[in-house]
Amino acid sequence: MSNLVNDNLYETRNNLVKEITSLSYNQFNGRPGMNMWSIAQVCHHLVLVEQATIKAIAWGLKKVDNTQKERKNFHLMLDRTKKFKAPEIVEPDVEPFEVQSIIDLLNDSRKKFFTFLNTIEDKSILTEKSFKHPSLGELPLDQWIEQIYLHEQRHTEQIKEIKLLLDVRN
Repeated sequence: MSNLVNDNLYETRNNLVKEITSLSYNQFNGRPGMNMWSIAQVCHHLVLVEQATIKAIAWGLKKVDNTQKERKNFHLMLDRTKKFKAPEIVEPDVEPFEVQSIIDLLNDSRKKFFTFLNTIEDKSILTEKSFKHPSLGELPLDQWIEQIYLHEQRHTEQIKEIKLLLDVRN
C-alpha cells in the first residue's frame, strides 16, 4: 500500500475524530430531519463500511478470475449533491451512541483494517483482482482501499453540514 494511501487513511480519520470529539451526547445523536442520520449514525456507518471492505477484499482475493478491471474515477464520491443509498449491510443502528464508544469502534475497525492489509504478502495482487462494489460496480481491490478514505471524507463533510443544521458551535 502506498504511503499516500496510508497518509490519506490517517489524515481523514484524524479529521473525522476532530469533528466529533467535543460533541455532547445530544449533538452527537440529534437528527436534523426525519430522513437524515445523526452524526453518531454517520460514524457507525463508517465503521460498518470499513468492516464490509475487509470482507469484500478478502472475497476478491479468493476469486479465480484474475482479469484486471477498469479503474474507476470515484472522486465523484466526494460530490455531496450525488446521493447514494447505503446497502442494508452498512446501515447504522438507530440506537444512540456515546461519542467515546464510536471513537473506540472507529479505532478498532481501522486497526483491524490495517492488520488485515498486512496479511497480504504481495500487494500487487490488489491491482489485478476486483470485487463488485454496491455503488461503484466492479472495482479493483486497491481502489476498495482508496474508497475508504474518500467515503470518509464525504461523510466528514456531511457531519459538518449536520452540525450547521443542529446549530452546533465549535
